[in-house]
Amino acid sequence: MLVSNIQLLELLNSLLKPEMVRDYCPNGLQIEGKRKVTKLVTGVTASQALIDQAISINADAILVHHGYFWKNESPCITGMKRKRIHTLLQHNINLYAYHLPLDIHSSLGNNAQLAKLLGIVDIAPLEKNNPQSVVMEGRFEGGIHPTRLTELLSNVLIKTPLHEPARKTKIETVAWCTGGGQGYIDLAAERGIDAYITGEVSEQTIHTAREMDIHFYAAGHHATERYGVKALGEYIQQKLEIEVVFVDIDNPA
Repeated sequence: MLVSNIQLLELLNSLLKPEMVRDYCPNGLQIEGKRKVTKLVTGVTASQALIDQAISINADAILVHHGYFWKNESPCITGMKRKRIHTLLQHNINLYAYHLPLDIHSSLGNNAQLAKLLGIVDIAPLEKNNPQSVVMEGRFEGGIHPTRLTELLSNVLIKTPLHEPARKTKIETVAWCTGGGQGYIDLAAERGIDAYITGEVSEQTIHTAREMDIHFYAAGHHATERYGVKALGEYIQQKLEIEVVFVDIDNPA
């Protein structure tokens, strides 16, 4: 089935509602390519490797979580950025990118997908009275042993997480934010949450975990944000009946 690049954009915008979120980058169609879209590649980041894979399978468009034109980065189109954009334009490929709107979507988002994979229930925003909260809280029904959670994360994300243990031998409540959300550990600890899961770790994160006695898991930025864009692509394929291919470019970070 053929759809236009604007039809695809309209579907994505109506679903993810980027106008409701203050973000660090533009969300939507970042690079315009051919008008008709029959094959879409989805992936976490619009790296050169992902672009090359899209070209190799004759994709008309790419949809990612991490696109281009970030706040405070140089606006100059040089070096690596120039090569990426030149390749997209040369092959007339559309690039769509959704950052925070994809993190927070209630069913297809990165946070929602991670919760689904881990079996977390009773999900709610950790930032109270903020429907656009990028950090969530919930619980493990019946509780889970900290070592078992390490094993579960390893199996689900295909990556062994860093675990800074706390005294509790049973985790019942959990908070999480996919990607680079380590700063929210303070809020989780203040709320008395048993464990906090995110993608990355900073030096001060470990001290917070130790001193606030909260289990901390850094499970990988890429690994924790792999499943939102994958789920979004599957939704698009079902809705628009176009071919969608998820391409996972390995990234240990």
